[in-house]
Amino acid sequence: MSNNEYEVVVIGGGAMGLATAFHLNKRKVKTLVLEQFTFKNQLGSSAGVSRQFRIPYPDAYMVQMALDSEPYWDELQTYTDKKLLEKVGTLWFGDPTVHSTEGNIAEAEKALQELNVPYESLTCEEIESRFHFKNLPKEYTGLFQKDGASIDFRATIQTLYDLALKSEHVTLEEEAPVTDIKEVENGFQITTPNGVSYAKKIVLTPGPYMNSATNLLGFDVKATYWNMSSAYFKKTDPDIQYPTWFVFQNAEGENGNQFYGFPEVDWDHPGYIRTAPDFVINPLKEPNGRTLIPNEQELAYTSQWVENHMTGMDPKPYYTSTCLVALSSIPNKELIIDFAPAYVPHHKDVVIYATGWAAKFTPFLGKILADLAMYGKTDFDITPFQLGQNYFREYKQLQLTKQYEQ
Repeated sequence: MSNNEYEVVVIGGGAMGLATAFHLNKRKVKTLVLEQFTFKNQLGSSAGVSRQFRIPYPDAYMVQMALDSEPYWDELQTYTDKKLLEKVGTLWFGDPTVHSTEGNIAEAEKALQELNVPYESLTCEEIESRFHFKNLPKEYTGLFQKDGASIDFRATIQTLYDLALKSEHVTLEEEAPVTDIKEVENGFQITTPNGVSYAKKIVLTPGPYMNSATNLLGFDVKATYWNMSSAYFKKTDPDIQYPTWFVFQNAEGENGNQFYGFPEVDWDHPGYIRTAPDFVINPLKEPNGRTLIPNEQELAYTSQWVENHMTGMDPKPYYTSTCLVALSSIPNKELIIDFAPAYVPHHKDVVIYATGWAAKFTPFLGKILADLAMYGKTDFDITPFQLGQNYFREYKQLQLTKQYEQ
């Protein structure tokens, strides 16, 4: 195999691409990871420092996926001295009738029960007394699951990057946007401004920039794009600590009224707590519409929530950021894990992760994608995520649709 020939080329060098390379390296698979920007950038869905790891989901298969991911987090932890998951518990609370992008409290309780996952049911009074929230409507209920954690996502990506850098089987190439993909004998020819590479298999993990790669293969992933806002609020009471949490509430006009938050951690602005809206006022049609500046109105709604319902906090947003994510129209915004559609040459040799929030599954999803690339299957049941038939559109048809809309 020559220098520019690889078993697998991974397109997209964020968390998922690096996690895939990690598992391919364990199998001594010659792998190239192409990143259109620089590695560890802040321009896609890997942006930011922290993420939530949680077990509660409204569907048992998602709860199972979270449980299955735990040993893979434990394994990745052995490669770094930095603590990747700060276990603080997960609190879901709010209006028990609300169905949001995260699901529904009652459905989550049912899924947890189905898989015998321990949790506590909470009344409004218990939520306020135990977790420092205030002025909640009395009909609010909640659940607390002790295994929730705050993920040091920056350390996670750094660990995966360092392992790839040290590997004799993995090559990292940044500032290498893919400009052409052609079918060749036994695989694909992949062109970037830096040259041409050849691969037997391709794994697509470009996050919100997925269509820049899939269009080269003749199809499109139907998605919307959220440029999500986030802010850090200063603690006025140093003794107060919060778990990771999410509040379920009905929207009020353009205020989506869904918020989530993190505890104070020493690796992410000590003395501050991150709180963010789980909605956007103006979704994007294309990822190039993103901005690094949060929407002011979204931050204002978040500040108002902090002022009205959180104790020991200054409601002024200090440090702010954005994160770009591609989402399907699936009600719970789940991920898509699939092969390319059948009209793509060698379609079973093209593995795709697209849309959804999956940081909490990073090392496990890397294993699944590596399995699919090497063996065409995985031991984990990905049937609920094999949704390409609903969200992949042949590019020719897409062009006709766009012409019709114009």
